[in-house]
Formats: sequence, structure tokens, C-alpha cells
Amino acid sequence: MGIKRHTAASTAVLALALFLTPPVSIAIDAIINTVASLVSAAIGNLSFMSPAMGQPGAPTKKQSDALNTYNNAVNDFESILGERRAQINSKQRLPNLPGQALYLARINMMSTYKDLTDTLPSKIGGPNKFGIPPAYFDAAKEPLVDEYRKLFEIMEAPPVNAQESDTPFKDVVDLGVAIARAKGLDATNAEAAGRVSLGLFFAETNGNQNVGNARSNRYKGSLQTGPSEDQNGRKKWAAIKKSIAAFDPALSLRDDKEEARVGNLDHRLNHWTAVRDALMSAHADIFPQVTAIVKTLPNPIDQMKFFELIQIIPTPTRSALRSGNLVNYRISDPTIMGYLRNNSIFAFGQADRARTSATFREILDAMWLFNAKFERALSQFSEIKARSKG
Repeated sequence: MGIKRHTAASTAVLALALFLTPPVSIAIDAIINTVASLVSAAIGNLSFMSPAMGQPGAPTKKQSDALNTYNNAVNDFESILGERRAQINSKQRLPNLPGQALYLARINMMSTYKDLTDTLPSKIGGPNKFGIPPAYFDAAKEPLVDEYRKLFEIMEAPPVNAQESDTPFKDVVDLGVAIARAKGLDATNAEAAGRVSLGLFFAETNGNQNVGNARSNRYKGSLQTGPSEDQNGRKKWAAIKKSIAAFDPALSLRDDKEEARVGNLDHRLNHWTAVRDALMSAHADIFPQVTAIVKTLPNPIDQMKFFELIQIIPTPTRSALRSGNLVNYRISDPTIMGYLRNNSIFAFGQADRARTSATFREILDAMWLFNAKFERALSQFSEIKARSKG
């Protein structure tokens, strides 16, 4: 879930599901490796040579160090997974921010694997079920990530007093569309705002409502907001609610019911009010520019990534939008680059982490951890549209 924003260098979006097609070079590597293995069998085992490496001779010190570092990272990840599982199963009290060590261990495993495949490209394996680019993840480690997800589901389960919705996805779309219409968008562009809003829900919580946050004591709820963001959103909603009631009285009535239901409870523990306030706080002011954003970024997933960057690095993202050259707008501030890395963007391997600047096109392309979540959001959005037409 989304530990995020530009407010602290330790924050990061928890990205879990990914689906990318492996590059063509993987297939070529596989052929090379097969040939290498046959040659190896014919002439005998030459020192460190193996089919996986696909090259003769002993490894260099750099290659051996990279392999050892990666193996240690895997062991560390396994260790912390086992520790958290034992604590949960025995109902022990968990440490503060119990997900942080897990998250860092997963990042380190992927990062050191990228260093290994940069040093030994033949170590790049086949595709994995998460869609992580193979240069960043060994498919043999899928069970570790499965356990990682299960632990976070337990640690971030909604509190018992959380108020869920029977239609969580539709709620997000309806609120996004209504806010966009109140901001002056026509029906088509308001629909795009609703689609983007659903993408944010999946990016922040993997599509789970009212969740906690195992890596932050500040952020919680269906769009992972802090207290100040929630308060700001509530004030902004109050300012436009009358205009929304004029063109969508049914949504206004639903809002009245949810306000009465949540009462004095933290608004972030009610799915409807959490989403409403989050969208109003961070994104409503950008919705009037959806038309221009869609024109510049015609791919719906790129549009979702852009709005997610409003969550992560709002000031530079707004500056990029105002520049008139969004995709080529370059970020070079070390602090901002740090925020991106803390959100799993340019975070894996020494080469990525050494970057000192990036254009927004490069940043969008580097947000591959979000792809599968946004694809799920698009699928859900299509289902919602089909039901409404039916």
C-alpha cells in the first residue's frame, strides 16, 4: 500500500503485482545457453562454467561478488519472512511498522538480482507470474513474494470499525466522474477522470478498501491519505457539493448517508468518504486539465501513472504539466529523485539508483511495478461501464 508523498524520504508505494512481456533477448539468451550447455557436456566441466551462465572460464571477482551478494539478499528476505510469519502465527506483538523490514528486504533482493544480471546477462531467466521484468526477478523466488503478499494482507487488514462498501470500485468511478463534472469537464473527459481515479485506488491499496499501512503510522484508508489531506479534502468537497447535487442528486443523497454513517469516526475508515476526500485534496484541481493530459498521454495506463505521480511528487508533476512539454520535462533534484526511488521507481540495481535525472517519459516507463494494478483497474472500469449500459 501507499507509503508515499513527498513529505518524507522514507515513504514508498507498496507495489506488488506486475505484468510485462519479457524482452525478445530472453529467447535469444535461452538459445545461447542451450548451445553452451551442449558444448559444456561435450568437453567437460571447465571450472565455473554452467549452462545458466552460458560462458566458459572462471567467474571474475565482480561476478562472484554479485552472486554472493544476491544469495545473501535472498537469505535475508527468507529470514524476515519467517520471523514475521512466526510472530503472526504465535500471536506475538508485532514491532512498529512491521512491513518496513519486509519491504526493504524485497527491494534488496530485486536490486541485487539486477546487479547480478547486469554483470552476468545470461542469468536473466524466463518470465514470472508477477510480470516483473526478468532482469529484476528470478522466477524461482515466486513463493517468497507469495508469502510476502499474504503477510501484508494480514498486517494491513482493515480495523474492525471500518465501514466498507458493497460497490467499492463503482464508488471510486462515480466520485471521480462527479468531481470532474463539477470542475467543468464534459461527459467524455469526466469518464476519463473516473477511470484515472479507479487506477489510483488500485495503485494505493491494490483495490482493497479501508486498509491500514504496515509501513506507516500516518497513511491509511482506501486512498492512503494522512489526516491533513483528509481534512483538506473534506473542506474542498463541502465547497462543491451543492453544484454536484444539482446534476447528480442520487450521488449527493448517497454522500449524505455516508456522512451520517461515519459520524465522528475517522473519515478515512469509511470507503466512500476516504476516496472522496482524497480525490478532492490531491486531484480535483488537476481534473480540469484531463483533456490536455489525455491528448499528451493517450495510453490510459500512462494517464494513471501521471496521476499517481501527483501522489508521489506533486510539485514537480504540476510543474511538468504547466511546462507545455510534459513528457520531456526533466527532474534533476536529488531529493525528488530520492522520492521516486522510495516509491520503487529507479530503485533496483546500482545502475538505476545512480541516475541523477530523468524525463517524465523515462519516469513513466520506469513505473513498471504499477502496470498490472492499472491493468486490473482498466478491466474493472470496463465491467462497470458494461453494467451501466446494460
